Amino acid sequence: MIDTTVFENKIAAYYTLGCKLNFAETSTIGKLLARNGIRKARNGEKAQICVINTCSVTELADKKCRQAIRRINKQHPGAFIVVTGCYAQLKPEEVAHIEGVDLVLGTEQKFDILKHLNNLDKRNDGGTIITSKTKEIHLFTPSCSSDDRTRHFLKVQDGCDYFCSFCTIPFARGRSRNGTIASLVNQAREVVAKGGKEIVLTGVNIGDFGKSTGETFIDLIRELDEVEGIERYRISSIEPNLITDEAIDFVAGSKHFAPHFHIPLQSGCDEVLKLMRRRYDTALFRHKIEKIKTVIPNAFIGVDVIVGTRGETDEYFEKAYRFIELLAISQLHVFSYSERSGTQALKIDYAVDAKTKHLRSQRLLDLSDRKLHAFYEAYQGKTETVLFEHARKGNLMHGFTENYIKVEMPYDASLINIPKKIILGGWNEDKTALTGVLTQE
Repeated sequence: MIDTTVFENKIAAYYTLGCKLNFAETSTIGKLLARNGIRKARNGEKAQICVINTCSVTELADKKCRQAIRRINKQHPGAFIVVTGCYAQLKPEEVAHIEGVDLVLGTEQKFDILKHLNNLDKRNDGGTIITSKTKEIHLFTPSCSSDDRTRHFLKVQDGCDYFCSFCTIPFARGRSRNGTIASLVNQAREVVAKGGKEIVLTGVNIGDFGKSTGETFIDLIRELDEVEGIERYRISSIEPNLITDEAIDFVAGSKHFAPHFHIPLQSGCDEVLKLMRRRYDTALFRHKIEKIKTVIPNAFIGVDVIVGTRGETDEYFEKAYRFIELLAISQLHVFSYSERSGTQALKIDYAVDAKTKHLRSQRLLDLSDRKLHAFYEAYQGKTETVLFEHARKGNLMHGFTENYIKVEMPYDASLINIPKKIILGGWNEDKTALTGVLTQE
């Protein structure tokens, strides 16, 4: 039995690093604490409890987590600091010895946080570690963010069975598992009841949906499409070998699924894809892009690419660059390869030096800018439906079209969370969004 009286009048602050899945899970933790009397800190308010949900996808991500923990420790002096997430699961000892950390919770233990918060005394000899081995991670905990955004992130799947040679996520998240379609449909209806208009389906490997329930991803999106009140669904990152032609055709004719895809490529060279232990080749990837653009010509397609992985020679990179250059995609998300202990990639002999990684990354980022600008400019002067968010920057607000074009307009609270027809104009001052003008409806 948990003694919740220790939580009376307590204030908590929440910090999330990394993916959309982490944002959904932090929201779940926040709701759990709120139901037991722990209020969320307001802007500038000092908290007695700080929960930091971390990422560990690269060495840079680890570094950012360490910096965030130290910064938060200074911002909230004397607060009881809880660190969870992938970095906490993979490197608990390292996290426990960062100044200020009191409690380190693993992948599953984060949802038992109340049980572990009964003792809120600060420690001086390093944080208490409560984690489990990867093979013991098997529970699926429903999560859906509902904080300060118009968009909600709905966790539909967790874990991964793929074990790509460069990746530690299966060790941090465990095996693939998911919620039932019925439970996820109910969560979507709860979003509607709260006034939410857009849901992003998120997970570690969402195309693998159904491993633990015997259901399928196509059945999931069909059922979600029938929920009344949701204006848009977006499908977050989905493996190219798991986004079926049937699913693409369904999105093309669906009522609510946006013409927006995020598909990881990682390399445009077949030899490197083999070294990465990816489950597709460039021919399959090209087919998926061509299929999308044939049935959904206005689709925004974002693509993940890793540069400088072990084994990526100059010849292989040039081959990958030429392949990507010819793809009808909208934007690249470029990551420099980071060596991770325990991965099979470390057995590959040829290592790329840091300078070469940087140069390759810059070339791909420049290519991404050209593709993104061309995509945006093709819509200048057109009228599109925009859903504006709560975020405010000075006297400006922003929202997104169905096909993920960012639109900026003077702030008007009456436009928030309501689909509006907007005439898309030219670039904003820093060329990160198009300006917009409200149509006379």
